Amino acid sequence: MAGKSAAKKSSGSAGRKGAPAKKSAPAKKAAAEKKAASADKSPAELRRYADAPVNKAMSKSDKRKAFVDMVRIRKFEQAALQSYQKGKMGGFLHLYIGQEATAIGTCALLGDHDHIITAYRDHGHALAVGMTMNECMAELFGKYTGCSKGKGGSMHFFAPEKRYWGGHGIVGGQTPLGLGIAYALKYKGLQGCCICFLGDGAVNQGPFHESLNLAGLWDLPMIYVIENNRYSMGTSQDRSSVYPEGGLAQRAEAYRIDWDTAHGENLYEVRAKTAQAIERAHKKSRPTVLEIATYRYYGHSIADANHQKYRTKEEILEYQRNRDPIMVWQRILKEEGVLTEDEAKEIETEARNEAKDAIRFADESPFPPESEILTDVYHSVDNPGSHTNQGKIFFNDRLPWE
Repeated sequence: MAGKSAAKKSSGSAGRKGAPAKKSAPAKKAAAEKKAASADKSPAELRRYADAPVNKAMSKSDKRKAFVDMVRIRKFEQAALQSYQKGKMGGFLHLYIGQEATAIGTCALLGDHDHIITAYRDHGHALAVGMTMNECMAELFGKYTGCSKGKGGSMHFFAPEKRYWGGHGIVGGQTPLGLGIAYALKYKGLQGCCICFLGDGAVNQGPFHESLNLAGLWDLPMIYVIENNRYSMGTSQDRSSVYPEGGLAQRAEAYRIDWDTAHGENLYEVRAKTAQAIERAHKKSRPTVLEIATYRYYGHSIADANHQKYRTKEEILEYQRNRDPIMVWQRILKEEGVLTEDEAKEIETEARNEAKDAIRFADESPFPPESEILTDVYHSVDNPGSHTNQGKIFFNDRLPWE
């Protein structure tokens, strides 16, 4: 009965028709845009979405800030890479270099009841929601001053006060958690949404499809953003996934969920498509799957030594030269008279210095004390005297609060 009810409520919405025998209009549009994506675009074409309401509302200061924020992500990641290569941090390091416009274009649109959750390539989103370089770099170094007290490392940044819920290491594991956030918003009657980021490698995971089913069935204000950097953990999309001509996002039609695509190098387009999804979530409490075509300059992680074997150097250089999100946005702002070449260089210098200061802060910060080993794990440890069970939580033959 619930399925029939949901079907009636969902019928007639664009992009939510049942699995079509012929290409749907959104699929044809997405396929055409995908075909044109590799072409070097003129400033006029790049400004195609400049007249979208969410972009027309941007002041010169807003546009400049978007450039600053993207450059800060780039310089932070470059500094983190250097520190990793010097052996200053352990574990994995998944860099966001090349994907900056996605984080900035989406997170800048968040309202008071909008939330973010993501996977392990989480540094860009963390800085985009306002976390500092200091707390993020210290976390990479495993230091007590880090955003997760040095216990999470690269894959587990958290800032609940900013409605940023991590940083999750299990592929696709964040998708049902984000669904729970969206469910809570609807249950409490709050006009908000949850934006859940995932990579193209997560779209074949069972939990993601279970989440899509419930999001479509219960009309939840959920936005799944697929950051499609094309190679998952090292296997191309064409070799790993069956998908309609419209792209991975078109799979949403099977769950009667609206879907769309965007070019990840164009901040105007990312903002315009994200704003539409947020409006749908806020006003109709309906989910969206938004696939953003982007590209990572490095491997899946720094441990991925084969990232130039499953793709060519020429392919990487083509993207860096023609579709780099920071360069594209700089071209647009120069065309609009918002940013000069000298101003851009000054912004880069300031961001580079900020990243250096963050490394110094992380170097000088202490490691977590032994007393922190079991905190933030068990409620009874964080709240002594509250446990009613008869068992004991011990470490080295003594209770952690003794």
